[in-house]
Amino acid sequence: MILGCTILIWGSKDIELESSLLPVFQLLAVSPGIILDRIEDYIHEERRAYSMEEVDNRSRTGVPASLAIHDRGLSTIIGKANVDANGKVLDKAMLPQIEKLRKWNSWINVHKSSERNLRRAFQKLYSLKDKLGLSDSIVEKTAYIFRKVHGRDLVRGRTIDGMLAAALYIVCREMGTSITLKDIAAASNLTYKDISRNYSVLVFELDIKIPLVDPMKCIVKVANKLGVNEKTKKQAMNIMSEVVKREMTPGKVPMGLAGSVLYLSSQITGEVISQANVAQAAGTTEVTIRNRFKDLIQINSLYNRLYTVRSNP
Repeated sequence: MILGCTILIWGSKDIELESSLLPVFQLLAVSPGIILDRIEDYIHEERRAYSMEEVDNRSRTGVPASLAIHDRGLSTIIGKANVDANGKVLDKAMLPQIEKLRKWNSWINVHKSSERNLRRAFQKLYSLKDKLGLSDSIVEKTAYIFRKVHGRDLVRGRTIDGMLAAALYIVCREMGTSITLKDIAAASNLTYKDISRNYSVLVFELDIKIPLVDPMKCIVKVANKLGVNEKTKKQAMNIMSEVVKREMTPGKVPMGLAGSVLYLSSQITGEVISQANVAQAAGTTEVTIRNRFKDLIQINSLYNRLYTVRSNP
């Protein structure tokens, strides 16, 4: 089948159209009797407009299609205004019928339990977006993964909020954001253990390859919380680069290692930072900071720098 044909008319059966031109939607379900006039018109932007009149004439109504809406933004909604298409007030005899149509319309949109679950999940997703400052791309990709989870019935026996939080953490790891599992747990009012358990299930069932956390972003995040100067921050980045070259990062908690590197950097630059403040900013314990610090000073070059600073007060 060729995409871009002039008119496509489907008859009695539902046909699933798989297209590489739809990067967000894996499958486009075409309902019976729907006429699509050039598929490109539905996936590309409008033609260019050179005046406000052309913008108004060529604009589409309604919200854009989104995976983060339970019906993808494609359902018809009867508004609350009691006016017709021409702006005239409806007759009072029509109001009971309109109210009945509104009620039936609201029921039809979420008449299935799966649609109600998706609506609840995406309401929670938008709440997390406001709390964590997530971008639209993260929200869309999280909704995409959660739809896959929901389609495979992996939510059964588990909480919707827990699976959504796990999907969000997977997207944050894939897109390289510095949002940790503890941040998501605090924002979603869930336990760290619950989200990590669901995270393991999703990684195994969906066969997702999770990239390693960028240690430089962890340093920037901890440094911003501590409010250290640029000299200490730059020194910490140089130390982290040397640590990465020596392959000392595997098996270490990224935020704990970043906190230890910043503490060592402050010792070298002479900036006074307590281990307790570093541990609080990194979301770890003082014991972890001390243990990682002992590992870091095993590197001869770092030990020499620290020894030089302490011997010349």
